[in-house]
Amino acid sequence: MATPSGWRRDGNLPNELTSFVGRTRLLTTLRQRLREHRLVTVTGIGGVGKSRTALRIAHLMRGQFRDGVWFADLARLQDSGMVRHTITSALGIADQSSRSADETLVEWLGDREILLIIDTCEHLVDACAVLFEDLLSSARGLTILATSRQSLNARGEHTVTIPPLTVPGDSPGEDVFSNEAVQLFTARAGAVVPNFMLDEQNIGPVAELCRRLDGIPLAIELAAVRMRALSVEQILGLLADRFSLLAGASRTALPRHQTLRAAIGWSHELCEPAERLLWARLSVFAGDFELDAARYVCSGESLPAEDVMDLVASLVEKSILLSDGTPSGHRYRLIDTLRQYGEEWLEKLGETAAVRERHRDYYLQLATRSEDAWSGARQVYWYIRMRHEHDNIRVALDYCLRNPSEVQAGLKLLSSLWFMWVACGLAREGRLYLEKTLELTSQPTPERCKALWVLSYINSAQGNISGAVDAAEKCSSDAVRVGDSGAVILATKMLGTAAFLQGDLQKASALLGVAIEFHKSGRELNPGLLPSIVELSMVLLMQNDPAEAEVLLRDCIAVCTQRGELWLRSYAIYALASVHQAMGRAPESMANAREALRLKRNFHDVLGIGLAIEVVAKQALDDGQPVLAARLMGAGQANWRTFGMPQMNSPFFNAEHDRCVKECKRVLGEQAHEEAFAQGKKLNLEELIELALGDHESDDPLPQM
Repeated sequence: MATPSGWRRDGNLPNELTSFVGRTRLLTTLRQRLREHRLVTVTGIGGVGKSRTALRIAHLMRGQFRDGVWFADLARLQDSGMVRHTITSALGIADQSSRSADETLVEWLGDREILLIIDTCEHLVDACAVLFEDLLSSARGLTILATSRQSLNARGEHTVTIPPLTVPGDSPGEDVFSNEAVQLFTARAGAVVPNFMLDEQNIGPVAELCRRLDGIPLAIELAAVRMRALSVEQILGLLADRFSLLAGASRTALPRHQTLRAAIGWSHELCEPAERLLWARLSVFAGDFELDAARYVCSGESLPAEDVMDLVASLVEKSILLSDGTPSGHRYRLIDTLRQYGEEWLEKLGETAAVRERHRDYYLQLATRSEDAWSGARQVYWYIRMRHEHDNIRVALDYCLRNPSEVQAGLKLLSSLWFMWVACGLAREGRLYLEKTLELTSQPTPERCKALWVLSYINSAQGNISGAVDAAEKCSSDAVRVGDSGAVILATKMLGTAAFLQGDLQKASALLGVAIEFHKSGRELNPGLLPSIVELSMVLLMQNDPAEAEVLLRDCIAVCTQRGELWLRSYAIYALASVHQAMGRAPESMANAREALRLKRNFHDVLGIGLAIEVVAKQALDDGQPVLAARLMGAGQANWRTFGMPQMNSPFFNAEHDRCVKECKRVLGEQAHEEAFAQGKKLNLEELIELALGDHESDDPLPQM
């Protein structure tokens, strides 16, 4: 079972894929600075180990922050306006509200004690400085460790410069065998040549090589990879030749910057021509990518698709590419410094625009495939897969936004991923991209129509009913003009959803009925048929017809079960729990609400979890467990208020919630209720689900009434 990618008590630190060598004094200094200062920026040249050092200190200190250590990478982010959202997303905040990112992030941080690692800030210095100052002034338990090639010049910032590793001769009297740079080379060489040993015969050339490389970790690691085919003496000789070729090439570059570029350039020259071409083309990817993506995006002139797999394997062997296994398959990535080098070569080759377009095409096709498969048996796979592709989706969207001729493709990409925005915890990001892209064109097209009803869907999930109605009406108007009957029906469905949330039951029943009638052939389960059925069943419940609602829901669950659909099935089971609760069938109600929560663990569906928690809380109250009910409502409201508007701003759901709170207070008394409610507010989303399922461990017993 996949777990949500959201908030976890211990944070989201990436694993350390290699051993950490040396830097003992630096780590001690950093640890001390992080105790004394709330904003510490690690600076230094590319390849010197800023990110690796930050990750090491984060792992060393993770037990010292009550609410975990968190990591956000800004390396591929180009839009400074998305910095806050990127950090919000890294924290697992699947915000579905229409509030500003500032409110959400500040409220979520609250009084939590967190160390936040923000990696690669140099291209977004101003935006980062403003954001960090705002967050630190509002969240007293927050400490930020940033990495950047330059200082942020933020208020309260303390910088720590990461120097290259010490090389033989830096410290008089030092044992050369224990030198940091020598130890790093030995460790990495031993990883590629298991029988490599540092001894009296090779210590001299190794020491000289480390001196030539200025102790820059990335340069040393690239050199060590060559031990597969060359001796230390041969590596030293080839590198000396490389430096002689570069002598005088740049009078303005810092010597150590020249050293790093020399080391990367030397590794580049030792690659075969096809490997160099693939390296350049792979630079368009953000984060990691799969082999099929590399094959599609990078093949073409001078690089047959059938050769890509072997070339990728060769670049992994040369440590140009990193590889890692994930639940959705094996994935690869370029170290950021090597990616930048590849980008420069891609530009020199004159291929940047063409390869970026192929990158966009691949992810547009992937988005279409995922949409087509979403309502089937591999729904969890596509949830995990598209979360993995998040960074590359952003790059593809940015490409569309920067090119006026690509706006329609951008709208198609965005709207194909409706499930990612609505069901996978990325509602705010989807809304931001949709609004930004829709502003670029007012011409009615099928792509614009679809984007508008997706925007309406997101707004309704956020509780922004007026925004949902506005987008749906624009969709309907445009759809009539372009003759898109499918979009007209989906706009009708979204207007029915808005009416349902507003409590206009007659209008909701009519509009949702039209959507169900149109989709009853089952051609489009989501987002047409199944959501309409669940919402109409809730309308029937509000109209005091639970028996008819139950019939609808059982049919819906049967369709979901037959197709292997889980996401909407969980909503149908939640709605069935509400129906059984209204009918006085308490055991069935509790069992269904808990089953809905178990299914929702497959996704990061905060909205659906919040709805199901309300049913469990009310049932707990009816079962004589008011303390449990109060805790559940406290946790539910805290998470829901962070991630969206509680009860979707619906009069019906708000009234049900208020009745439960009022009864809890009557049974427990104001003070006892507030204490239990406050205890619940401390729970994160996963702990909330565990409490509702009866799995949560607590030092405080839940008294029965």
